[in-house]
Amino acid sequence: MPLPDVFAQGLRSAGWLAGLPALALIWASATLYAAPQIAETLEAAGARVAAGTATATGEPWLRLEARGRDLAAEGEAPDVGERETVLAKLAALEGPRRIVSEVGLVETATPFQWAAIRTGTARVALEGSRPVEIGRRALEARITGALAPGTYLDDTARAARGAPPDFASAAAFLAARLSGLAKGGRAAVSDTVLNLSGEALDVPAYEALRSALANPPAGFSIGRIEIVPPAVAQFRFAVEKSARGIVLDGFAPSAADREAALRAAAEAVPGGTVQDRLLTARGLDPAIDPKALIGFAFKLAELIQAGTVTFAEDTIAVTGDAIDAQAIPDAAALMREARPAGVKAGRVALAARPLSPYRVAIRRTPEAVTLTGHLPDDATRERVLAALRPRLFREPVVDRTRLADGAPPDLGTALAAAAPLVVNLAIGEVTVSDRALTLTGESLYREAAARLPDRLAEALPAGWTGQAAVSARQPAETRDPAACRAEAAATLDRASLRFPAGSATLAPTFYPVLDALAALAKACPTLRIAVSAPADPAKPKPAPGEGAAPTETPTAMAAPHEAPAATGSAPKPNPKPDPQESSAKPAAKLPPAPEPHAAAKKAEPAKPAAAKPAGTKTPPTQKAEKKPKEAADDPPLDLPRLRAQAVIEYLLQAGVRPDQVSAGPDAPAGPVAFALLP
Repeated sequence: MPLPDVFAQGLRSAGWLAGLPALALIWASATLYAAPQIAETLEAAGARVAAGTATATGEPWLRLEARGRDLAAEGEAPDVGERETVLAKLAALEGPRRIVSEVGLVETATPFQWAAIRTGTARVALEGSRPVEIGRRALEARITGALAPGTYLDDTARAARGAPPDFASAAAFLAARLSGLAKGGRAAVSDTVLNLSGEALDVPAYEALRSALANPPAGFSIGRIEIVPPAVAQFRFAVEKSARGIVLDGFAPSAADREAALRAAAEAVPGGTVQDRLLTARGLDPAIDPKALIGFAFKLAELIQAGTVTFAEDTIAVTGDAIDAQAIPDAAALMREARPAGVKAGRVALAARPLSPYRVAIRRTPEAVTLTGHLPDDATRERVLAALRPRLFREPVVDRTRLADGAPPDLGTALAAAAPLVVNLAIGEVTVSDRALTLTGESLYREAAARLPDRLAEALPAGWTGQAAVSARQPAETRDPAACRAEAAATLDRASLRFPAGSATLAPTFYPVLDALAALAKACPTLRIAVSAPADPAKPKPAPGEGAAPTETPTAMAAPHEAPAATGSAPKPNPKPDPQESSAKPAAKLPPAPEPHAAAKKAEPAKPAAAKPAGTKTPPTQKAEKKPKEAADDPPLDLPRLRAQAVIEYLLQAGVRPDQVSAGPDAPAGPVAFALLP
């Protein structure tokens, strides 16, 4: 081809290439200008059809959207026939290239589920089912009002039947909670259960969510809540202890850890105040167990009377006033040997000062007697223990006291005096704060409870103040008389209660039997009991030329029956004593009966004036005779009556009515005899 022709062809090709950008610009301009007009034309053409689908809410169920020259139809038709009618009307329109149908039918959703999901800072997606009774735009308006201003909704929820009442309020409540969650937060309704999940934006948002979820809308309940606490840069936890109580400050990794800290604080200050300033936040080293850290912090807090245990930057420290001098090395030992994994030891800055107030307590339970608090020295501790142990038969004494300076004067005397009072209770406690002593608890017997304030006032040393608040247990229900007699007979059959020789003091073995008998008598108003006590066996006369070696023969208690075992017949108390004898002979002074549950005391009973055995008469000539020397050590002649009276007094103190117990005739040597009277 000649050169000029080739050159001309190249110019023509270059001309076409130079015109392509201009053609593209013309096409883009026409598209940008014409496309919106086409869309508006298509939507305007379909608007008349959509308006004809209005429901009872006033909103049409049909929604139209132009996609280029196509017209997309969305919504939920009430039934198949209406859907087909609407699609036929759209197909008859001029302008749309085709109709894209996404029209569904209104169905019943079981369960009825709806969800709102935060997809961006100012964007929320709605999905699931919405009530057909509520218009789409009306529901969106309720939800938008609960969200932050400017939030855009992507609503793909479909109309359905089966929504719970007041669904719109629940949806708005959940939407408002989304404002405190980061991207990905989800709020959902399943019938009447509200669920929430996601990560809190910050600590205030987390606390606001916890508070709001405590009050859901009426008719709805809170279901699954999975809110991740926010992360903080500097995680800290502190226990501040003072005379007023404990203050918790800082952070807890979870709600469960926060509750664990509150329980530990309440146990550390029984009856004191616990102020909760904890916030829930992440940031604790994953290598540290939160519950182990909390437990260790409270072990250190037990050793201070005022101060702070602080955990910050992986290090724990304790400062303040120690509960006593011993607590300082104890805290150092805990730091060395008991720290949780991942926790570093910080300062132990404790000072030992005299305790103020000085506190100690004795607590009595059915299982044990426990001493807590402080004592000044080992001698005081042994004195208190010595006052407790002889009065307990099965219960152990648990000593948890520590030694410390600052005790009030006569502390040991006050505790030793109060010890018998508290161990006689069913449950109770003696607490000392400086020179003030308080006795509280519950007695088995109304009479014993009523006497305790006076007994406490008499027992305390000078300069001390005492207060007693002891209640009595309610009496048992009245029982069948025949069953009462059978149980009383069985109880007394198993008993063999014997007085020490020459003594009218109850032995420790008496108390369980007499307590059981008293409890039965209070439950059985018709039960009547006669008590017959024995004399000691006669001492054998020494052989001629031999000294009278003293022999101790235990007195005996007959097994309780309706008749004494020795005779086989019921003892008959003499209801009419000889008036001349009773008037001529002054009443013998009886020793005070021990308090129920008291320990057996070794004190000898007061010797009464010389008395004659019942039924004997002394000739007038014998009144001036002197007692033989060999009889100087014999027990009182009215020892059986003294013993019976000691048993009766105990039963009366234990709550038995006076008309339920009486003295019977003297019993032969052996156990005390009980008779069940008609």
